[in-house]
Order: sequence, then structure tokens, then C-alpha cells
Amino acid sequence: MTDPPLDGPADAPEPYRTVAGPGRTRFEVRGSEFLGLVRPVERRERAEAFVASVRAEHPDATHVVPAYRVRVREAPLREYAADDGEPSGSAGDPALNVLAQRDLENVAGAVVRHYGGTNLGVGGLARAYGRAVADAVEDAGVVTERPHVTVRATVDYDDSGTVRSTIEGSGVEFDAEYAERVQFTVRVPVAERAALLDALRSATSGRVEIDEP
Repeated sequence: MTDPPLDGPADAPEPYRTVAGPGRTRFEVRGSEFLGLVRPVERRERAEAFVASVRAEHPDATHVVPAYRVRVREAPLREYAADDGEPSGSAGDPALNVLAQRDLENVAGAVVRHYGGTNLGVGGLARAYGRAVADAVEDAGVVTERPHVTVRATVDYDDSGTVRSTIEGSGVEFDAEYAERVQFTVRVPVAERAALLDALRSATSGRVEIDEP
């Protein structure tokens, strides 16, 4: 599949289904051990970082098969899967199909296989990889989320109390870092982003510096 040129949170505010948190499962098929893992992600980079971390944690794995579906700016959805050395179409596609059939977005999965000495055939592999993702999703649970973006608001200390009160009043998640200046990292629903930024600029008479990474 072809990557879009840029990546980031979706612009559309429609709710979507995703996993509620990390999920995992482990089982054996004819001597081969399969470990299925899923987790929610909001960017392609985080999906790829998750897969990389699974590879690093299982350096002796025979295969680590990734599958993820993430919203991006240039397209409604970015989908990716790979067979990682398994026969073509026997691993990545079955894993990705589980996420698609359940209409899950902003979710990354990885299936770790330790070969047990017996070939499973294309059909057996497809069933095993699909089961690994399906069971991990069941373990995680499914929720409905609204698309979010991350915004950083930086101000001098004189404005920090006003900005903090404005953010707290909006009911969104945020962290504050107090250094030479004060930086607030805010996770805000896409649909509420414009109103929050307007409120911050109004509260500081335009002195707040806004960065949207």
C-alpha cells in the first residue's frame, strides 16, 4: 500500500471505534506459539513505534507481523500490514482484516510467532494470525472515541494562571511544564479545537504562542 505524503490527526470530528487500551493473547498451534498484541494509537508514527517496540522485546521471534489502521489528513484512513516473511497474504492481510471487519480505527496490532517446527500452510497461518488479533481486541475491549489533536500553548508566568484556568474550564486533558516559560500540552477534541484556541488568545490578549505538532 502507498503511504500518503504527510501524516497526522484527522480533521473530521466524527466519532470512531477503537480499542479501549492494550490487549494481548497467547496460544499455540501445532507447536508454534502466537502472541497477539493491540493498542490504541493516534498517529502512524506511534503505530510504527509500537511495532518496533514489539520487535525489540522479541528479538528471537521467527516473525513479527504488523497491522494498523490510523486516520490521516490526506485520506479517510491509513491501513498497513505486512507478512514479515510468511507466505504472501497469509499473515498481514488476515490480521488487518480483523481490524477492518470490526470497524476499528486508530489501532495498531502486532502478532509474534515462534516457529514450532511444523508448517501450518497458508490457510492455517491465516486462521492463526486472524485469531491472534481478534482475541487481543476482545481482551482490550472496544470503545467509541472522538478524534483529538495535541496543541501546545506557551506563555510567560504572568499569563500562566489565566491559561491554566481556561484550559481547566474546557474540561480537556493537559500537562503543564514550568521552565523559563510555561508550556501547556493539551489533548483536545478536533471539534473543540478552534473554540479553545480562540479562548486562549482572548484570555491572554494574543500573547499565547500556539504550536500544533
